[in-house]
Amino acid sequence: MTHRDPHGGIRWHWTTPRAQDILRRRSLPEILVFHRQLNRLPQEELGTLLGYSTSYISRVETGSRTITDIGALRHIAQRLGLPAHVLGITDDADADHHAVIQFGESVLRLAEITRQAGQAAAAVDELWPLVARLEARAADGHADADILRLLARARVGLGVALGHVLPEERLVTAAHWTGKGVAIARRLNDRALHTHALRHHGNELRKAGLHYAALERLGRARDLSRTPDERAAAVILLARAAGTAGATTVFDDAVAESGRLLDTAATTALFSEFTLHEVQLRGLAATGRVPDAVELLEHAPAPGLQTSPQWRIISAITAGQILLRRGARGAAGEQMRMALHGAELHRLPHQVQRVIRAGTSLPDVRAQAQGTLDRLRADIAA
Repeated sequence: MTHRDPHGGIRWHWTTPRAQDILRRRSLPEILVFHRQLNRLPQEELGTLLGYSTSYISRVETGSRTITDIGALRHIAQRLGLPAHVLGITDDADADHHAVIQFGESVLRLAEITRQAGQAAAAVDELWPLVARLEARAADGHADADILRLLARARVGLGVALGHVLPEERLVTAAHWTGKGVAIARRLNDRALHTHALRHHGNELRKAGLHYAALERLGRARDLSRTPDERAAAVILLARAAGTAGATTVFDDAVAESGRLLDTAATTALFSEFTLHEVQLRGLAATGRVPDAVELLEHAPAPGLQTSPQWRIISAITAGQILLRRGARGAAGEQMRMALHGAELHRLPHQVQRVIRAGTSLPDVRAQAQGTLDRLRADIAA
């Protein structure tokens, strides 16, 4: 019988490097032999699966019998859990396969632009139908490597977008989706995709309060990185997670490496002098070095054009927290109120909850934050 993986019915064995080489050649004999080897089937059982005699299967595998009938090829593809185009069938179904890929790529690009522009809720609205469509397609057996890569990226993108719009008590849902992306990337043996998924999964685990799991994923993402850009994106998030977890040595090492990488890695919405400054501020305070954080606050770089609205809001809250530690209540309140305005505009309840925790000595700010959170939760519930 055709093997089904326990992870949602996806036939993972067709996504291995060896299987992909065979599928690219569109060789039916090789495909049949591979399927039998993988599932330890004799020719008789494969014949039963496909509705052919043992001798007929033998002739097809040796190449002495060639199948060219489109209906027969489509039947074989369906029984083996393959998209029909891998057997050379170019019809409406094949055109639909390519349309799904092109459509999915466009949705992913649009969702990323939308999220970076501070509209994470709109990104969720874009990504959810795509993920549902790809999940259904994979479960039906249309799960070649291109579809699965797209699904992995869509799962991760959905998790990241949810991580912006969900309140703290529901952030485990965001980590769940990024984790599902990691599962596919690992199965595909795609290093770059695996690194990308681990990086985002680690960050969502941090936000969900699973600090040591976050450190493990982000450490693996760093170690798998092959370019300065990949490493910079992983290391700055590792520094952030280490600071939150109170892992002082890991935090200091990651901050130092991030500083060195500023000279070689590309500046992005995630990795820049501005974002590194915020990560360092928060980590210094979390690891008990408040005077160092206060001193560093005086040297804040200006946000660049690539700095997303989310990072500006995050940075304002962190600055407010440090100012409170310094006793500058007026300046801290100004930073917090500015952050609250942006958090409500961009629907970021998690950031509002940070203000509530920090604002115990600012009753008016805390009350404003609680009202903002209530409105955002009502929006989410609706």
